[in-house]
Amino acid sequence: MTKGINVLILIAFASICGAIAQDSLTPTPSPTTKESASPSPTPEQTPSASPARSVRISFVPPPLEGTISLGIYDGNGKLVRVLHQEAELNEFIVGADALVTQWDGKNDDGEDLSAGKYHARGYAIGHVKIEETGKTQEPPLIDSPDFVRVKLVANPLENNERPIVELKASSDNQDAYLTTKDGLPLLTVARIEDSTDYHALLSRADKSIDFFILHGTITRQFRISNIDKMMAFDCGDFELK
Repeated sequence: MTKGINVLILIAFASICGAIAQDSLTPTPSPTTKESASPSPTPEQTPSASPARSVRISFVPPPLEGTISLGIYDGNGKLVRVLHQEAELNEFIVGADALVTQWDGKNDDGEDLSAGKYHARGYAIGHVKIEETGKTQEPPLIDSPDFVRVKLVANPLENNERPIVELKASSDNQDAYLTTKDGLPLLTVARIEDSTDYHALLSRADKSIDFFILHGTITRQFRISNIDKMMAFDCGDFELK
């Protein structure tokens, strides 16, 4: 009797252990955590570039061998851009019946100019002779005018009389120039090492000009001959948008 009871106790104990073992082997699902969705980055807005401005300028070059200086003028006649200075013909595009160049709508400082009407005109400079005639430590004893007037060769393509141009002396930190009264450089007279203290022109009866450059205590004098061997030309009005 006692032996039978012991067998029943062993069977019951084995059943309990099996149930406990099954419970420990059953995987317990881990609680799921809701992940917050990170917002997608907003693409950086790149400002659109302003469209490039370009004005086509064409002209028939005067029948004079030499270089070309061309300027852009605003509605008040003020020079706003030196587009070409003592340029050779190969610096222009050769069109079917004219030379062609482009203007980007900027002034000489690289700033965009306002939309409106502008004008282009220039000069063909022939074989002008420049020679240095003297150098002295004495200042030039002359009462020089602000500008001199020169009657140019007539341009047969424009059917006009011989125009008169007003010329003046000018310079920067590298060169001394002969320019128009409104500032368009026509001819480089001399290389200089620094800005000058004084420069002047003196017209002569033989259609030449004396050009004086004073820097410190040194005065350099140049004779510019054949100064009338220039022709004016006009490119007309155009619209900058």
